[in-house]
Amino acid sequence: MFRTRASLAILLVATVLAGCSTGGSSGAAGNAPAAPAGNDGRCEASGADFAVGKPGTPDLLEQARKASGSQMARILKPHDVITLEYRSERLNLNVDEQGKVIRVNCG
Repeated sequence: MFRTRASLAILLVATVLAGCSTGGSSGAAGNAPAAPAGNDGRCEASGADFAVGKPGTPDLLEQARKASGSQMARILKPHDVITLEYRSERLNLNVDEQGKVIRVNCG
């Protein structure tokens, strides 16, 4: 009985932590627009609108993060388990089943 509960608790913790990963990388900036000045690390999603319609790659994620002025970013796939707290310094790139960015938002 104890092993079953412990296993379920570990599985739950692993699932929650998997939703917290950013998937970021340190790729080149490419031709992404410059980050908005004076935003104190807060996300400005309109700066990353260029990403919509492109494949959601780690390089694109980093370009979009920089362009939005965000401190952190993540790619969200259709059935990902995610945390629901709002983080004003986090950029989200939502992708479809094929991995194309369909939405850019903060949180």
